[in-house]
Amino acid sequence: MTAPSARRRLFTPVHAGAVVIALLTALPLYWLAVSSFKPDTELGSTPPTLWPSHPTIDHYRDAFGDYDFARYLANSLLVAGLTTLGVLALGLSSGYALARLPMRGKRPILIALLMISVFPTVSVITPLYLIERQIGWLNSYQGLIVPYIAFHLPFAVWILRNYMLRIPFEMEESARIDGAGPTRTVLQIILPQAGPGLFTAGVFTFTAAYTEFLMALTFNSEDAFRTVPVGVALFGAEFEVPYGTIFAGSIAALLPIVVLVLVFRRAVVSGLTSGAVKG
Repeated sequence: MTAPSARRRLFTPVHAGAVVIALLTALPLYWLAVSSFKPDTELGSTPPTLWPSHPTIDHYRDAFGDYDFARYLANSLLVAGLTTLGVLALGLSSGYALARLPMRGKRPILIALLMISVFPTVSVITPLYLIERQIGWLNSYQGLIVPYIAFHLPFAVWILRNYMLRIPFEMEESARIDGAGPTRTVLQIILPQAGPGLFTAGVFTFTAAYTEFLMALTFNSEDAFRTVPVGVALFGAEFEVPYGTIFAGSIAALLPIVVLVLVFRRAVVSGLTSGAVKG
């Protein structure tokens, strides 16, 4: 293959489109990160500077000092972590049943799960608020964790069910012939094989719960239970918008998600592509 033809294959319209999308995604993040280190006098400068002339970490000090951002971050990690554990525990058993056990009504169940997964959150905020007020769950962790599990479980069931369809049934049959019961078969045979699917469902669930705003704003009004999205949105005072502090808090909030995706990126890609052709 000649060099010009190799270059033509390298720079295809698909590759060019991917580069454009990557730039459109990266530029706002770059601007957010750079602005978090700019002093207040430089944030609104015209023309804008591509790099801070006098970098400062004062905005990060304000976020973690004046606004108790560390508490918001801890609340988000706790709520998102427990939500993810609950979704994976329930999703694993549900996905296994829908993928590998004989049962009636699988198709209606899957259709119902799909409908629930795209159901708008705003339509159930009011009844959920009334229920939580009645049972005393407002301003609590469980007041967010339980609804989050209910809303994110259908998507996890779909991912795990599709992935488990790819696991050979012969492995499960061999385990049963060797005397393994259903629980042992799931834990020792199915669970290791379903690892990429679990990572995929876990990352998506954690990210969705970590960044959820509407329920967190509605159900938890006390500062001690606020999560990162609500805490950052409420930075400032009535006549003041501390843009630099908001930028710093946003960058600090992004770090757990970035680390999670970088660590489990291969498992996530494998879990998304596996089972793509299964019905």
